[in-house]
Order: sequence, then C-alpha cells, then structure tokens
Amino acid sequence: MRSFFQFLFASCLGTILAVVVLAIIGSLSLGRLATMSESTPSVPKNAVLWLPFDQEIPERTNNLSMNPIDLSQQKILGVHDICRAIEAAGEDERIQSILLDLESINVGQASLDLIRSSLLRYQESGKPIYAYGDYYSQKTYHLASVADEIYLNPMGSIDFRGYSAVIPFFKEMLDKVGVDMQVFSAGKFKSATEPYWRTDMSEENRLQLRQFIDTLYQHYLTDISTVREIPVGDLHQMADEYLIRQAEDAKQRGLVDQIGYKQEVLVDLREAIGLEEDAKLPTITVEDYFQSGAVKSDYTIKDKIAVVYAEGNILSGESEPGEIGDKTYIKMLREVRKDKRVKALVLRVNSPGGSALASDNIWHEIKVIQDEGIPVVVSMGDYAASGGYYIACASDSIFAQPNTLTGSIGVFFVIPDASELANERLGITVDTIKTGQFATGISPFYPVSEKERAILEQSTDFIYQTFLTRVKDARGYPDLEAVHEVAQGRVWTGVKAQEIGLVDEIGSLDEAVDAAAYLAGSEKYRLVEYPKIKDPLMLLLEELQGTSKTVNARLLRAELGEYYPYFEQVKSMMEQKGVQARLPYLIEY
Repeated sequence: MRSFFQFLFASCLGTILAVVVLAIIGSLSLGRLATMSESTPSVPKNAVLWLPFDQEIPERTNNLSMNPIDLSQQKILGVHDICRAIEAAGEDERIQSILLDLESINVGQASLDLIRSSLLRYQESGKPIYAYGDYYSQKTYHLASVADEIYLNPMGSIDFRGYSAVIPFFKEMLDKVGVDMQVFSAGKFKSATEPYWRTDMSEENRLQLRQFIDTLYQHYLTDISTVREIPVGDLHQMADEYLIRQAEDAKQRGLVDQIGYKQEVLVDLREAIGLEEDAKLPTITVEDYFQSGAVKSDYTIKDKIAVVYAEGNILSGESEPGEIGDKTYIKMLREVRKDKRVKALVLRVNSPGGSALASDNIWHEIKVIQDEGIPVVVSMGDYAASGGYYIACASDSIFAQPNTLTGSIGVFFVIPDASELANERLGITVDTIKTGQFATGISPFYPVSEKERAILEQSTDFIYQTFLTRVKDARGYPDLEAVHEVAQGRVWTGVKAQEIGLVDEIGSLDEAVDAAAYLAGSEKYRLVEYPKIKDPLMLLLEELQGTSKTVNARLLRAELGEYYPYFEQVKSMMEQKGVQARLPYLIEY
C-alpha cells in the first residue's frame, strides 16, 4: 500500500511539473507573440528590399497551414500583398533597390506573372533590381529575367529545358494486385480517370495538354525575349538542345550578366548605395516592409468591396486554411451578404476543383448574393478549373489572367472493385443477406451490377447536365449543346477561354475590383478580405488545446517543400467522395 501511494504521489508530481513547464513555455511564447504583434518594423534609409521567396505563397496573406509556435513565421504574405509592397517600394524614397535572392518559388505561373508585372512597374521608377541564384529553375529564372543585373553562382546553372506534363498510370499495377477501378465520367476530355483504366494518354487528353503547354511555353519564351532582348527562336533552340549546362553557357548566351558568388552581389549593392565595402547593407524583408505601414488602408471609408479568396481543393464540410469547405464558405458568404456596407463581392478563385456537391452548395450561396442585387465579379488565378469554374460561373463578370488554367467542365466518379484482391489474393470471402437488389449499396467487395452501373451513369450524366445548365444560364450560351462543345472536361488558357465565352476579360484582381466598384456605383470604397485569418495568439491557443488540425500538413510542407503540391494531389485523389469536378494534373515548368 505504501508503495502505491509513493507511486501515485510521484505521478501527480510529474503531471504538476509538466503542467508548470508547459505554462511557462506558453506564457513566454504568448509574451513573445504579443511583443511581436505590437512592434512595427522600421524602414532603414537607402534600404534594399529583400525578396527571397523561400516560403509557400498563398493568394491571401496567412491563408495556409502555419506553425504558431514558430515565432519567425507569423506573416506569410499573399501574392497580392507582395505585389502591393513591391509597387509601393517604387514610390518610397527609403527603398533604393530590390534584391531577388532566388532558390525556389512555390507559386503557379499566373501568380508568378503578377509578381513579375509588379517588378516591371517598380522599374519604371528608375530603381534597379538585382537577382542572385546558386541555381535557377525555369520558374525562378522567369522571375529573375526582369532584373537589371542577373548573377549566377560559378558552379550553378539554369535548368532551361522546356515544359512538360508527366502523368503516372496505375492500371497495370492495379491489375497485378487484383483491383478494377470502375469509372463513370462525363466529357471525353475529362482525363482525371485515365490513370486508372489506361496505360497512356488518350488522344483527346494529349491534344488538350499539347495545346495548353505550347501556349504557356510561348508566353514564357516571349516574356524572357522581351526583357533580355534574345530572339524567341534562339531561346527555343537553347532549351530544345539543352545548351545551358554551366554558368558560363548562360553568360555567353545572354541569360545572365555576371558570374559570381553572393558576396559579390552584396559588394555591388553597397557600391550602388554609396556605402563603404565593409558597411552593413541596410536590408528589409518584404514582410517587414509590408508591416511597416508602407501599404495603407483607409478604415474611415464606410463602403466595402468584399474580396473572398477561394484557394485550394473544394470539399464538403468545414475547412482548414488553404481549402474550400462548403460549410466554411457558406458561412463566410452569408456574412458578406448580411453586411449592409458591402456593395460588391469579388471572388478570387485559385482552385483545381473537387467535390461536385460542395461546389454546387457554394454556387448556390453566390447566386443568392447576386439575386439580392449585390454585384459579383470573379477573378481567376493559376487555376479555376472544373469545380473552380463551377463556383465562378454565377457572376456578373469573369476576369482571368492570360495563362489561367480554366474550364475542365466535366465530372467523374470512380469506384474500386477489390473483389479479386480479396478473394484470390488475400483469401477473404464475403457473404451477405439483403432485402433488395440494391440493399448492400456500393461495396469494394463486389463489382457493380449492370443495373447499378446504369444508375451511376445516369447520376454522373445528371450532374454533368446540371453543370452545363449552370454555365449556359450564367454565360448566355444559346443551348446546352453549345456549352457541351467547349466543355467535355477540356481545359483552356485564360486567353482562349475569353474567345469561347467562358471568360469576359483578361485582367488582374485589381482590375476585377475596379469592375466590381463600377457595377456597384462606388467611387470611394475599401477592401475587406475573407477568409478572416486567426492571429498567432489564437492559433497557439488552439495548438496547446489540441483543436488545430494542421500539424501533419505543416510537417509535410516543411519536409517536402516545392514537392508538397504533388503529395497534396495524390492525397486529394485518395480522399475523393462522391462525384468529382476536379482537374487531374499539374503542369511542371
């Protein structure tokens, strides 16, 4: 008995000590966060705006899974706030130059174009841009190409080789393990299911991908040709023959200006600013510059234009940052609708799609806003495909960027039949008693019957016809057949989507906001952005209480880095429930 009480006392003492330690750590963290939230960074004189782009860049600032305990990661600027900061720096006498310190950049091509355009507008001020890289991927070189001086490490290179789309196919593997993927799809270009039942691309998928990639690649080469004054034909030859293998190749062919180490860039920056060789270079990060008050909002203005960022996969239920859960977004949109000071809604869509049911629920809530007389304008980012286009079509006007991937109007449904795997490979047999021929529902232990197949095909076609109807009614097509001609799961660039009537204008988010203000008749307004982002203190409390669901996502992001989108794509395929309106692939460049 005595040993029992000793053990109990020791256990209680250990628990109490653990609680005390956690409380101390929590208090220190909260205090540190409070201090950080109260402090405003100052901009040094003759500063260099430092842009490393070493973190994932969301559409909306902080709208992604973050680690609240990491005190260095409390402000992850969205692409639009980065652009605003860059353009503000052009007018700011305290900023003398920009340094692009590039290793990788985790954004899509349309988002990268926005940043690139802001850098070009910054250059109109006459201030220089310097770029340095130990190595440039095609994506980072696209951004670096705008710089007045491009530096490359002597041991580095530029991975200048052209664009590709690589799609893995699983049919033979599934055959070997005894799984048959039963596919129901509407749209001959809707290729999301092809990896399950083919060993290569269909001709339709090959055609659409070829046209899409060629258009993007031509845009890429033209951008570089314009700023570097190298003919497009020469650039194409460099990539096609993979002529840029060492740093010296890049310099000789005009892709970079200087071969040197990072220290040499800093020496040149000091000289340009007029500092001594050993003087400390006055730098400020784009996050600190934004927080310094360089980009200001006038909160005294009463009229609002709501900007709702819909980025990530569309799914049913509540969602975490960087996802579009229908329950989360319906609450958000209702809040917008009930705010009498909101005069217009701008929906910024950057989504490859997802659940057809969730997409329709969000579409309906946007339609309610529109029916109540509030103008709705859509701005498309890197992707507004399938379910992403579904939620976009209920609007007064749609803006896309030239290389936005949009369309993919189609749906699919995949059901695994693992009966061969269970029966013949694993020795699992299944028996059942049922009250009717459909009573067991859809099960991986049985192949679907002919009657069940007919029902599922009818259901898939019904959802596709509903999708076509939504587009016809919103976009003014004369009939469903006209929509079907541009639908069938086919993807388009923003420019081509405008030609065929899926998009109204080619333009940025700012231009979409201007259009919304015009439709609302508002000359003076301020922006209010959604989703509302929780502050670091609230995130830390949720973490300590165990209510946050984003720990695994953060760890995987940290480990996988620029490869995380591929994991996310596979994960979303594994978690599919019900009929899907989803983009099936990623474009690599």
